[in-house]
Amino acid sequence: MLEVSGVNQYYGESHTLWDVALSVPAGSCTVLMGRNGVGKTTLLKAVMGLLPIKSGSLLFEGDDLRGKPAELRARLGIAYVPQGRDIFPQLTVEENLLTARASGRVVGKQISPHIYELFPVLAQMRQRRGGDLSGGQQQQLAIGRALLIKPKLLILDEPCEGIQPNIVHQIGDVIMHLRKDYGLTVLLVEQKLPFARRVGQDFCLMDKGRTVASGLINQLDQALIAEHLAV
Repeated sequence: MLEVSGVNQYYGESHTLWDVALSVPAGSCTVLMGRNGVGKTTLLKAVMGLLPIKSGSLLFEGDDLRGKPAELRARLGIAYVPQGRDIFPQLTVEENLLTARASGRVVGKQISPHIYELFPVLAQMRQRRGGDLSGGQQQQLAIGRALLIKPKLLILDEPCEGIQPNIVHQIGDVIMHLRKDYGLTVLLVEQKLPFARRVGQDFCLMDKGRTVASGLINQLDQALIAEHLAV
């Protein structure tokens, strides 16, 4: 579904991504892994159109993404939940969800009941301000908002960071449910190995701005972990 090939990206004079290659098969959950600062978030932002690339190709369902702004990529069916969630703290839960209409992919003014079924806490707190929610509840809100556009590809940047274990487990359940029952494709940046192994089918490792290994998640062995993930 998503094919990244030979991508180079710069911050000013600093070369941050070096000939990066990544393949995300349709219907899979692909986990992008690596130590802090190796370029994972930069790559996600490049895919979403939030950062320009110097060279290389970004193909989504065979469609060239280069030159397309982020809002058009969302209209094509790519949803992005950034690290830090980026909810609107002064808006209610319901108002936060309704901002998904800006994508152009949400029909009508009602929130799909399916979102509240996936995350019941959002239904209970629909009139509470986003800034008053816990970190885990805010993450559920951010994912729910992304799902409202009915994406083909859901991109999640460290959704488990700073989240209590029961909500981490629930987020994992939602990812697996949407992939298995609805065919949703997921690209996930994650540091927690148990979570990655639970929800992922494929992995890609990055180191110093380069992709260094990829394969099925059961091929992520101790040698690769020690070389590229151990702190």
